Amino acid sequence: MTLPAPIRWRDGRLWLLDQRRLPDEMFYQEQHDARAVAHAIRDLNVRGAPAIGVAAAYAMAMAWRHGDDLETAADELRRARPTAVNLSWAVDRMQNAANQGRDLVEEAEAIHNEDRTMCEAIGRHGASLIKPRSSLLTHCNAGALAVSHLGTATAPMYVAHDAGVPFHVYVDETRPVLQGSRLTSWELSRAGIDHTLICDNAAAHLMAGGDVDLVIVGADRVTANGDTVNKIGTRALAIIAQYHGVPFYVACPSPTFDPTTATGTDVAIEERPAGEVTDGIPTVAGVKVRNPAFDVTPAELVTAYVTERGVLEDIGDA
Repeated sequence: MTLPAPIRWRDGRLWLLDQRRLPDEMFYQEQHDARAVAHAIRDLNVRGAPAIGVAAAYAMAMAWRHGDDLETAADELRRARPTAVNLSWAVDRMQNAANQGRDLVEEAEAIHNEDRTMCEAIGRHGASLIKPRSSLLTHCNAGALAVSHLGTATAPMYVAHDAGVPFHVYVDETRPVLQGSRLTSWELSRAGIDHTLICDNAAAHLMAGGDVDLVIVGADRVTANGDTVNKIGTRALAIIAQYHGVPFYVACPSPTFDPTTATGTDVAIEERPAGEVTDGIPTVAGVKVRNPAFDVTPAELVTAYVTERGVLEDIGDA
């Protein structure tokens, strides 16, 4: 199974798949320095917590190789998107490697390879949750486009599909940028996985009718108490799932866990431009817009966390 790679690093050169053009066009744009990568992260050319961490690692490697100031590069990258913890984690790791005199290209490649390995392990562990003829629901895009390989929430789907398990996936469109309809549906179509696109506000109706057996989402940060910061709309899904008795799983690798932040209320939630909500949509001229990119799902609404170490009910086991 050939999955789209959001990041390509070849012969010391970095290309990022411009995800804003999907599903209509696959276009890789070469990145020449850390500032360009920060811009690509901020503008959603590359997105998904693990993927932007990997991209930032390569940006730091380029800055190091070019003799640019690493502190300046690190600051610019961290500011690109403040909520997803993998970004700052990767930048911190690269700075520590530089302070220890290590080769930063090798360090970035190690981060990239480790992410691939973690995604594969998430897929193996999570596949056991997908029973024959079950129906899943997922939100946003926590697929191969958001990581290095297989995805997080989609990794169990790919593994189960390869094993011949029959199942169905409901894909939330995920307003306002439509990561579900543009990206997840595109991925699943390419993989031959049976799925149906739904409006974000249809999930409760489907759960009430018994059409959803489990929910699997990704995460941009999981705080010390187990609160999950993820794409806006995740919290509503978790509340709906609990009401209808539907298991709610969060799939993420260990760099997404943030033991230094106590709870989700301590996380700065990124506010995105109003145009993401209004452009191309009939709206009243000059209407006020709030566009938070993420929300916080309390730990008590999460059935378990699917990680490279297994399916964990307690975040402390991570």
